[in-house]
Amino acid sequence: MVQHTTPLWRRLQYRFDYLVSRSTTALIGWLTLACLSVVVPASVVLVRAGHQPPATLSGQLTAVWVSVGQTLKIGGAVGSPLYVLASVLLALIALLFVSTLVSLITAGINQRIMELRLGHSRLLETRHTVVLGWSDQVFPVTAELVAANSNQRRAVVAVLAPKDKVEMEQEIDARVPATGTTTIVCRNGCTTDPAVLTRVSPQTAKAVLVLPPGADDGDTHVVKTLLALNAVAAEPGDAIVVAAVHDAHNRVAAQLAAGPRGHVLAVDDIVARLLVQTARQPGLSLVYQELLNFAGDEFYTVDAPALTGRTFGEALLSLTTSSAVGLLRENGTVALNPNPGTEIAPGDRIVVIAKDDDTTVVAAAASGIDEEAIATAGPRAATAERLLLLGWNRRAPLIVQQLATYVSAGTTLDIVALGDHATMRGAQDVAVASQRLDVTLHSADTTDPRVLARLNVPSYDSVIVIGDAGRTPTAATVATQVAEADDRTLVTLLHLRSIEQASGKRISLTTEMTDDRNRLLAPAREGADFIVSGRLTSLLMAQISENPSLADVFDELFDAEGSELYLKPAADYVHPGSETTFATVVASARRRHECAVGYRLRAQAAAGPAYGVRINPDKQQQVRFTAEDWVIVLAES
Repeated sequence: MVQHTTPLWRRLQYRFDYLVSRSTTALIGWLTLACLSVVVPASVVLVRAGHQPPATLSGQLTAVWVSVGQTLKIGGAVGSPLYVLASVLLALIALLFVSTLVSLITAGINQRIMELRLGHSRLLETRHTVVLGWSDQVFPVTAELVAANSNQRRAVVAVLAPKDKVEMEQEIDARVPATGTTTIVCRNGCTTDPAVLTRVSPQTAKAVLVLPPGADDGDTHVVKTLLALNAVAAEPGDAIVVAAVHDAHNRVAAQLAAGPRGHVLAVDDIVARLLVQTARQPGLSLVYQELLNFAGDEFYTVDAPALTGRTFGEALLSLTTSSAVGLLRENGTVALNPNPGTEIAPGDRIVVIAKDDDTTVVAAAASGIDEEAIATAGPRAATAERLLLLGWNRRAPLIVQQLATYVSAGTTLDIVALGDHATMRGAQDVAVASQRLDVTLHSADTTDPRVLARLNVPSYDSVIVIGDAGRTPTAATVATQVAEADDRTLVTLLHLRSIEQASGKRISLTTEMTDDRNRLLAPAREGADFIVSGRLTSLLMAQISENPSLADVFDELFDAEGSELYLKPAADYVHPGSETTFATVVASARRRHECAVGYRLRAQAAAGPAYGVRINPDKQQQVRFTAEDWVIVLAES
């Protein structure tokens, strides 16, 4: 005979679940019996345990009935049978109506709470910032907006994305724990639906940021979101619209969709250019990190009526606590690093690097110049280089093109990757056409230490490591591809660090990553150069949203033509070994038609958090340069 091994409590639970799953009528009947089985015996106990229990049985039954009626809220009236029946009926009807009313109120409240949790309610704010879309970039964007709003008493950032509202809030709280005076509000919905966009009230916002999704059709999604923004309001508001696309070919369409007050960034072009510039000038990524976040010195445009009629060269030494780098003309055009003899016209604004937009003070700094300390740099002969590119992604062809633009004739580039061979050969053809860069392709796994050992990595003048997902299946999600690319980069960096330690020779290394959290895991020396594409885009978008005139500044700064930031030997500007003021460095750079904005000391290059970088120092500050230090300048070459 089979014995039951199921515990009694489990069998009782099963029977209860079965009863609950029955019809409503059966459920009411069972609940009524269960209630009476408890209330009636308890009422009997209460009556008999009272101070003066009734002496007769009828009196006790009447007392029990009264107790039961009061407990169950059905009156418990005493009288003729008809009177008792009528009172019970009225009590049941009242109970039914009250229960129904409570249920309706509870259901309405629950529905409203669910709507709020779903993020479908409309935002009633003005002069707030709207962030459209969800990706890893939302965290640095919100963090930078919080920093930018730290001097405001109350600020609001509204995030709209096709994601659960509660999940968004929890993730933002985890990644951006300190929001200060800024309130972050999340709403759920599709960003390409004009009706849904009204939930974050973009027509009353001061800025709207459209984040680029990581999918292959991400640029198309950005364009559709921008078109939806135009459809929200019949007339364009005064909100600044900042968007980002991956492919530069889609920038024109996105700019048309964004309208006259919109600014669109071509992310891949900017990242590729910064990778190449940093690979040729170690430490440049630290400079951009300092200039683009709101924690330190950054770009501003300021009025300086006291400088009207004077030359830009005079302005360079007239701002002791700020560094002049250009002019914003009255017609809206920007000129970075103009000729020192350029006259500052009425209505012009000065483009400066400063701690804040109200810290720029016009004063005389020319008295701090030591003419004897100024050095004259001789011309440097162009030399061929050996370069190494590890990995392949959609930005790799742009990197090859940029290298072909910057390098000297005879430079060689070895590419080691598991990328698409047809695309890799296309990039090779472009480099060959430039007649300055000789490209060799190697199909190999950069995470294999034997491959790296055969390359003799320390012999290269510069090494660039970019995200390479390897042979990831086409069905893999974008998040998976990004994670795998960064994972492979971390493994490659481990092997390079081992090679560096074994050889005793420092490798000039520039690394691209997608997720800023992975940068903290990177096995690299202190102060190493990292270009985190997602964070870089977020910083640029946040800067432009707070100061729209900076869009033209960044366009010129990241353009292949015009002036760029460089780290040049300090010995080219002042004689090393003796103390001199930074005003002397600025004066020396002015003679070369350059704007000196800071320096980097080799002795502090491994010490965080600045790693030797000093942006916008006081011009009266004394500093002793060595032959191994660098001056940070804005120059054409």
